[in-house]
Amino acid sequence: MDTVFDALKQAAARFPGGAFLCIPPRADRPYLPEGHEITFGQMLSDVEALSDRYRSAGWGPGHRIALALDNHPGHILHFLALNALGVSQVPVNPYYLSHELEYLLDHSEVDMAVALPWNSAKLSEVKPDLAQAGWDDTSDPAQFSPPSASRPAGRTHPSLKSEIALIYTSGTTARPKGAVIDNEYAFAVGRCYAAHGGALTLREGVERIYLPLPFFHVNAGINTVTTALLTGVCLIVPDRFHASTWWDDLAQTRATAFHYLGIIPPVLMAAPKSAQDNKSELRFGLGAGIDPALHAAFEKRFGVPMIEVWGMTETGRFLAACAEPRLVDTRAFGRAMEGHLDARVVDDAGMPVPDGTQGELVVRAPGDDPRAGFFKEYLKNEDATREAWRSGWFHTGDVVMRDASGMFHFCERSKNMIRRSGENISAAEVEDALIDHPGVDQVAVLSVPDEMRDEEVMACLVLAEGYAPTAKTAQDILTFCSERVAYYKVPAWLQFRADLPVTGTQKIQKHRLFETGQDPRTADGVLDLRDSKSELRKGST
Repeated sequence: MDTVFDALKQAAARFPGGAFLCIPPRADRPYLPEGHEITFGQMLSDVEALSDRYRSAGWGPGHRIALALDNHPGHILHFLALNALGVSQVPVNPYYLSHELEYLLDHSEVDMAVALPWNSAKLSEVKPDLAQAGWDDTSDPAQFSPPSASRPAGRTHPSLKSEIALIYTSGTTARPKGAVIDNEYAFAVGRCYAAHGGALTLREGVERIYLPLPFFHVNAGINTVTTALLTGVCLIVPDRFHASTWWDDLAQTRATAFHYLGIIPPVLMAAPKSAQDNKSELRFGLGAGIDPALHAAFEKRFGVPMIEVWGMTETGRFLAACAEPRLVDTRAFGRAMEGHLDARVVDDAGMPVPDGTQGELVVRAPGDDPRAGFFKEYLKNEDATREAWRSGWFHTGDVVMRDASGMFHFCERSKNMIRRSGENISAAEVEDALIDHPGVDQVAVLSVPDEMRDEEVMACLVLAEGYAPTAKTAQDILTFCSERVAYYKVPAWLQFRADLPVTGTQKIQKHRLFETGQDPRTADGVLDLRDSKSELRKGST
C-alpha cells in the first residue's frame, strides 16, 4: 500500500459491510440530526465518486485544498478522495479569527477550499478570490462540482512520500508552523496504534472508538482514521465533546473505547453519580492530561482504564502507558516502543542523562533513517526543521524523567508553549496581541495549572502611564486580546505588576515571576477571568 486511499480499498475488501464512521444522533446539530452510519464499502464507493469529480476538474499532485468541514463526516470523505489523487488537505480550525485564518490560507498557498455553509462566509471575507465549493449533509459525491484547478496538476503518481496534509501547530514563536505530513507518516502511526497491545489491544473489525476530538488535529483527522482503515474498527464521531449526553451517546453507539483530552475526565467526575456509572462495555480510554490525583478514582467509578499517552503532530507515533503497572498515581506515559519509536532523555548538550534525572525528551524512528514516518518538514522554515532535528533526534521540548523500569514520566514543558485542552498555544503569540494594547507597557505570558484543562493562559502585565490596575482595565484588555487571537488563547488569569524581572539585556525572566513551587493563581493581586473567557467562547460559536 502506498496511500491511505489504498488502505481504504483494502479495508472495504476485508470488511465491506462493517461500520467505518458512526455519527451519533443530536437534534440541535445543523447536519445529520438523526445520526448516520457509513460502512467501509459505502465509503469506498463515495470516495471513488468524489475523486472522479475532482480528477475531472483537473485536481491532482501538487495541489492543496483547505477543508473547513469541522467534524462533519464529509471531512474524512474529502480527505480520502483527495488522497487518492495526491492532493494535500489543509484542515481549518473553526475557532480561528480572520487574521489567523488569513495567515493559514496565505502561508499554505491553498488552491481552493471546501466549506460547510456556516464557514463559507468567513472564508469569503478573508479571501474573496479563493475558489470555494460548498458541502453539507445533502451533497452527493457523484454530483459534487469543484471549481476547475487554476494550474496544472503534477504528473507524479501518489506514493508513500506524497504530501497528504499540512497541519498547523503552535510552538515557541508567534506564528504557527505548518507540519508537512505524508502517507508514510499515516501508516507509521496507524501501525503503531495497532501494535501497542496490553490495555490498548485492538480487536480487528470489532472495536468502536468514540472520538470527540477535532478533525483539524492529526489525532482524529489522520492518525485514528488510518488506524481504523488498517484494523477495520469503527470511529464514532460527534461534532464535539458533550458532557450532558456523553454516557447516552456511548451506550447508544455501542462504543467500546474513546479518546479524551485532559478536560473530559474532571467534567465527567463532577457529574452526579448515576446508574450509568460502570455499566458500559468500554475497554479503554486513550488520551493525555488526566490529573494523577483523579486517575485511579475515575477508573474505579467508571470501570474503564484510562491510558495516558504522549505524542506530537510532528511525531505521529506515540508512547502509551498501556502495560501494567501503569503507575496511575504519576504522570507516566509509556516506554520506548521497539520497532516503532526510540526515545531517550538528554541534557542541554544533547547527552543522555541517568534514569531518575530530568531532561528533554528526544525521539526518532528505529533503523537507518531517524526521520522515517515523522513529519517531512516545517513548510518554508528550514531553520526550524533543522533545529528540531539537531543531533539526529527530534527535540520535543518536553521535560521528562525515565525511571529504572524504562517508564517515562512527564515533568513540564521547556518550550514557551501552553497546552490547554489539547490545543498548543504560543505564549509569544498572546504576548504580541497584548502588547499592542495602548495600556500595556510590558507583558509576560505563561502557563498555570488548571484542574479541567491541564493548563491555562496567564498574563503578567505592567501598565502604561495613565492606566489604573482595575477590574475594568483587565476586562478591556481581555476584550482587546480576544479581537486578535482565538478565544482559547486569551488569558484566564491576569496580574498587574509594578515591574517584570529582567536580565541585564532586558530579557524577561519568566522563572522569576513567582516563587519556586508557588501556584501563580494564588499570588497577590491575581484576577480570575475564567468566566469572562467562557463568555468569549459562547460568542465565537
